[in-house]
Amino acid sequence: MPTLNFKGKTFVQNHHLTVPYHELIPQPDKSMSEGVRLDDNLILRGDNLVALKALLPMYSEKIKCIFIDPPYNTGTEHWVYNDNVNSPMIQEWFEKSVEKDDLTRHDKWLCMMMPRLQLLRELLCADGVIFVSCDDNEHHHLRMLLDEVFGDSNFITNIVWQKKYAVKSDSEFFSESHDHILVYAKNRDQLKINGLGRTEEQDARYSNPDNDPRGPWTSGPLQRNEVRDYAVFPIVSPTGKSHLPPQGTSWRFTQERMEELISENRIWFGADGNNVPRFKRFLSDVKSSIVPTTWWNYQDAGHNDESRREMKEIFPEAKTLFATPKPTKLLRRILEIATDKDSIVLDSFAGSGTTAHAVLAANRDDGGNRKFILVEMEDYANSITAERVRRVIRGVPDSKDKALQQGLEGTYSYFELGQAIDVNSLISGENLPPYMELARYVFYTATGEAFDAAEVDESRYYIGSSAHYDVYLLYQPELSFLKSMALNLEFAESIGPYGNRKRLVFAPMKYLDEYYLQKYHIEYAQLPYEIYRFKG
Repeated sequence: MPTLNFKGKTFVQNHHLTVPYHELIPQPDKSMSEGVRLDDNLILRGDNLVALKALLPMYSEKIKCIFIDPPYNTGTEHWVYNDNVNSPMIQEWFEKSVEKDDLTRHDKWLCMMMPRLQLLRELLCADGVIFVSCDDNEHHHLRMLLDEVFGDSNFITNIVWQKKYAVKSDSEFFSESHDHILVYAKNRDQLKINGLGRTEEQDARYSNPDNDPRGPWTSGPLQRNEVRDYAVFPIVSPTGKSHLPPQGTSWRFTQERMEELISENRIWFGADGNNVPRFKRFLSDVKSSIVPTTWWNYQDAGHNDESRREMKEIFPEAKTLFATPKPTKLLRRILEIATDKDSIVLDSFAGSGTTAHAVLAANRDDGGNRKFILVEMEDYANSITAERVRRVIRGVPDSKDKALQQGLEGTYSYFELGQAIDVNSLISGENLPPYMELARYVFYTATGEAFDAAEVDESRYYIGSSAHYDVYLLYQPELSFLKSMALNLEFAESIGPYGNRKRLVFAPMKYLDEYYLQKYHIEYAQLPYEIYRFKG
């Protein structure tokens, strides 16, 4: 497979592995939930690379659908490269705005995208799918980068979405009117794409001129545009008229199957029984429409003007609006084809919060329980991203949408990124992480499996079960505790009878010899040194 080379690639290929895990600090005053929790709808404020790494322990391989709308790298967005990669060359890029005349503009964009895409892939479940929006500035680079990260065999399609319906008179050569949405599966052979719901106009094409008890139907040609000798034979109508396929064609079915279809009243010869035969397709057999790869704004995929009107409707007091929102209809279509009613949806370039709006609207319409996770690093994470979600939950009085007027209902929990979880701090006793943060980090790092906070029983130091272990963490964020706490016989006996998994116990020290470790089926891991020993 061809690969894409760019400046800095060798330094960022594994950068996502070196990014430390960070604490996620709940912000109750910015949330809309009775209890701020990580299994709620989430809005995370902070650098999206760090935030994605912080989400891994909880959401590894759990995300069904990802939509991201990263900077298009037009040279006019003034985005800033701020990944702290250990390279003098990349350090020179740090916190500098990327402008149009920057000769390394495309290299910087690819260096920014690569580690994020790698973490996004880790978050996708086995049958998950990612949609990445872009325009012609980076489309060719992005396609090759996605091929490399996800595998070219997992490429699904390139959707062309019409974002503008009017021609720009000041265009130099051609008036740009579309964006691209690249679609990749985690595993192509496990991906399922739902068809689009049918419209009243589509259903109106079905009628029932012969009062067939199976309901409305429409008819289509019986012939194929090639000659197959076994499928060239006369069909006799109810009036006795013989019909042969036109020259250069043949029937779609064998003679035996055609006779069965005629007996089943699946062949239509017209109201007088004398017309050229056609095949009856029943509305009851049509579950949905096949999804096209071109999404025109007049076909209910929305457009940029519509998204700006939505923002004005939600923020009527705003003097300036978010510059590049996506329309809710676009995200509703993605949710329709790529999610189930209980899917988790992630947007790590959340912007104006369209993805959350679309998830809440979809749940309102079909009674689903989809969850959203938004990540936004800019200052407007609370004032625009989260505020939009608050308003659509409570209701937008001036909205033309009656459901939005009343409010879409729902909850969300708001978190900000805290300090890095540095296990070496356990030695010095400085900046000790809270129990749940260290538990999340230890469990995922040691087992490679997602952490479930609901399983934790801090009173007995139990933090969850993996495929091979029941995992325990003897820890409190106090230096005096770390100096005195040890895995001892009393704790080993308190665990209870042995089941079908070994006990993996993390503790600062142990007072058990090998005999007792084997007797109680315990593997000991010393904090902070042996966290990585068990993974895989």
